Amino acid sequence: MSTKSKWTGQNLTFFDDKYNTSVLAGPWADAPVLPALIDPSIAHTVFEDFNDIDAATLAGWTATQATAGTWAIADATGGEALADSGSTTQHQGINVQKLGECFTPAANKDIWFECRFKVVDTYDKAQIFVGLAETDTTLMPSGDLDSTNTEYVGFGIETTGAGALKIYGCKATAEDSDAAATIAEATYIKVAFKITGLTKVEHWINDVKGSTTLVTANIPTNALTPSFVCQTDGTNDPILHVDYVRCMQLR
Repeated sequence: MSTKSKWTGQNLTFFDDKYNTSVLAGPWADAPVLPALIDPSIAHTVFEDFNDIDAATLAGWTATQATAGTWAIADATGGEALADSGSTTQHQGINVQKLGECFTPAANKDIWFECRFKVVDTYDKAQIFVGLAETDTTLMPSGDLDSTNTEYVGFGIETTGAGALKIYGCKATAEDSDAAATIAEATYIKVAFKITGLTKVEHWINDVKGSTTLVTANIPTNALTPSFVCQTDGTNDPILHVDYVRCMQLR
């Protein structure tokens, strides 16, 4: 093991070149992760690895069915949560959110978000959302993100998306999106974004930075919470496997 460090944007980043050097260009390169561990007044963080939740109660999370669907802790190495659409009828499935909206985009209060997930049974018939959103029990009515009533930033596949993942941002009904990646069946993908104040949203796929940026008009100003949706686009009953989610915001 060889642990090293590098200064990035006035932030000292530690990495291990035996395991992962991509952190140097990834979303956390300029995040004050270590200082915040020592001094909680710098930032607040939500990190969930789904290995310390009571599987019977799923305390801290709420799940709402669109007719069907379940939210459960799986028997998996390191911890994993399953958002199962539980249906082959189009637009049915499960809407999951962490209780308590604790991230509010604001000037000089940068936000970093990362999640690792995969879709099985099957990816090209999935309607999904992974990101931050206002509390809303129907984030994807009729398979499309609810830009009329809800603010959000995150990654999604809307109806007929056939596995084409986009980065979305919505503020007060003004939504924009850009292509991010195409997912594959039963294959983990790591997605991340950074909200810089109220100025821009940049995104990363497997630690590789995307070429597009969402702008101020599409950055929420309301309070948000980590959110997941897994619904079926018909024919199959996709399951969203969530390995972990981490989000940090400057105080």
